[in-house]
Amino acid sequence: MAGNVSGNAYALTVMSPIKNIVTPDEIAYADVIRDRLQSWNFEVNSPMARVPQTYLCRFFVLDDVYTESLPSGCAPDPLSDFLPVVPDVMRRKTVPKEDHLKNRYLIFSCNFHGGASADLDGYLSGMWEAIGDRIGEIWGYCYGFDAVHDAASFVAYMKRCQLTTSLFFNGSNDEPLEEQLKALYLKQEFVRFASDNQGRDAAQIRANLRDFFQRTAPGDTVAPTWPAGKYRIVDNHR
Repeated sequence: MAGNVSGNAYALTVMSPIKNIVTPDEIAYADVIRDRLQSWNFEVNSPMARVPQTYLCRFFVLDDVYTESLPSGCAPDPLSDFLPVVPDVMRRKTVPKEDHLKNRYLIFSCNFHGGASADLDGYLSGMWEAIGDRIGEIWGYCYGFDAVHDAASFVAYMKRCQLTTSLFFNGSNDEPLEEQLKALYLKQEFVRFASDNQGRDAAQIRANLRDFFQRTAPGDTVAPTWPAGKYRIVDNHR
């Protein structure tokens, strides 16, 4: 658990094995997943934008890994440097040059606000409640997902596929997502305010600033705010 947590942020990495099956059209399940993930790019926002407290996330299909295994690191290796009776060529022949995965994997990596209790179960339950209808589009092609039918079974499945993580996205200031989205909204709106009030006299700027505070409601994290998942800077109030 400790390796996955930094302050209030939780780094989640899930590695789900994809079934070694092809569709009737002879398309590998891994490629079906890849195509469906690509199709999310044509939606206004990713479905993950509806999942509460998600700082950021990434999906990808891992086809294989290539890990050179030499030197092997076994105990006799240091001795071979001093005992020429064990030729290095002979040792190398006993070690495979490459390791490969037996399956392709769906990788899901995200950082979210877990709070002081590092609430992984709460986050995954919220993910199921928010986009349960879309989760099956992706994970439905993975081994073991057939047993997932509600939030509890989804949480259990994801935790079985979880890997320990220690890398975090540094863009988070450790605050709940609602506060971060409000801060982003205020930043964009204040830049607009500064630009619109260039060259105006002090009295007019003061009056406009009062209107700015009333319109943007800095103390209200519910509305108006920056919508989760939004990546285009457009007018929020006109």
